[in-house]
Amino acid sequence: MTAPLAGLRVFDLTRILAGPTCTQLLGDLGAEVLKIERPGQGDDTRKWGPPYVQDADGNDTETSAYYLSANRNKRSVTLDIASAEGQRLARELIRESDILVENFKAGGLKKYGLAYDDVKEIAPHIIFCSITGFGQTGPYASRAGYDYLAQGMGGIMSLTGEPDGQPMKVGIGIADIMCGMYASSAILAALHHRHRTGQGQHIDLALLDTQVSWLTYEGLNYLTGGELPKRRGNEHPNIVPYKTMPASDGYFILAVGNDGQFAKFCDEAGRPDLPRDRRFATNAERVRNRQALYPILDEITAARPLEDWVTALNARGVPSGPVNTLDRVFADPQIQHRKMQIEMDYPQAAKGKVDLIGNPIGFSETPVSYRQSPPRMGEHTDAVLQDALGLDADEIARLRDRGVI
Repeated sequence: MTAPLAGLRVFDLTRILAGPTCTQLLGDLGAEVLKIERPGQGDDTRKWGPPYVQDADGNDTETSAYYLSANRNKRSVTLDIASAEGQRLARELIRESDILVENFKAGGLKKYGLAYDDVKEIAPHIIFCSITGFGQTGPYASRAGYDYLAQGMGGIMSLTGEPDGQPMKVGIGIADIMCGMYASSAILAALHHRHRTGQGQHIDLALLDTQVSWLTYEGLNYLTGGELPKRRGNEHPNIVPYKTMPASDGYFILAVGNDGQFAKFCDEAGRPDLPRDRRFATNAERVRNRQALYPILDEITAARPLEDWVTALNARGVPSGPVNTLDRVFADPQIQHRKMQIEMDYPQAAKGKVDLIGNPIGFSETPVSYRQSPPRMGEHTDAVLQDALGLDADEIARLRDRGVI
């Protein structure tokens, strides 16, 4: 079966996380991704460790777990775009590509002759996606952007953390990851437009913009009601009970989404009287009276073991589950069944393979494919220059001697 994006080529000028997240997804969907890396340096995240992949002797290789997380289904090509000859090769490869993704600072590719206005002259079909911290326009456009800044400036940190604690960032680079997801969606829309019109276009994406866009209901709570949302720890601003509950041996999540589920929970808890209390009869009243309700529920749930609650409540159709550490996540039978942990060949690793996190998309006709493990720097330079541009071995050797590749 053919993957949905088979036959498309991506010229990937990204590094770190937002851009590589986007291009890894395109690769998972079948596109050929050419990961362009600076000779001798490569993607910064290759050395962002420990942990690193270990070889058969137990020694660290130069491949970090961080790099592995966002770089499968790519072919690594070393190319010095700061040199005139490197720029010429880049333009030739771009002509043979469908999509270009880059995360240089705004205007950063212009000095290499590879900005969108330059590229569209030689490749009017190209879909050119720029990912920056603050976008191509506006008073902050020239600033360097990082996930942490986007989380802070975009408001998500003001909503995350305990009510009396510090604002907290999300535990992973979620602004980067979500920007990469938006980028992949935008590219697919641009592909559809090109299919209809034959025209490429420039896509302008910013970490800050995408961070603000997924404030979603909390953003609308503010825009509609005019009150600044407060940090609520593990509670929900609009649903009660919806938080982490104490058990006798740990914590579990209780996610009651409607009044019927609340009645079922109370029946299991031995408190069928609570839904008849006017303060707790409807979700709106429970939200208003959360400070009265939660101490009652905490005392009830703390009397029974975690697994007892999770099993009983799920049997009644009340959403609940444990707060898993990562060892429990990857041991979970549902996660295993859904193939969210995969193995790919990696000769440098002690066991000849590396573990990766699987792609969550399930197609009935064009399944996601895992074709290429995260590449070593420059692993595919010779093959790509031969196949895509028709260069012979002597020409490739000359380019290498000159430091171009």
